[in-house]
Amino acid sequence: MHYVYFAIFGLVVGIIARFLMPGPQPMGIILTALLGIVGSFLGGWLGSLIHGGPIDAMQPSGWIGSIIGSLLLLFIYGVVLKRRSV
Repeated sequence: MHYVYFAIFGLVVGIIARFLMPGPQPMGIILTALLGIVGSFLGGWLGSLIHGGPIDAMQPSGWIGSIIGSLLLLFIYGVVLKRRSV
């Protein structure tokens, strides 16, 4: 059941990140969930580097870190996608 909650959390974070990032992001619901999940790991890792310890995802700092990590991944995804089309 833990994996289901993590997938839902990733989907919500991915949707928020896609909403905040301007421009079109051509990805479906599964890639959006994966974006949120990987962004959550990235945000948690960055937060632990800054904070010096693990950050709980259910705290506001965990949500913000997850969204920032997802935005960073979405930016990188956009740059890579733009280079492929050129």
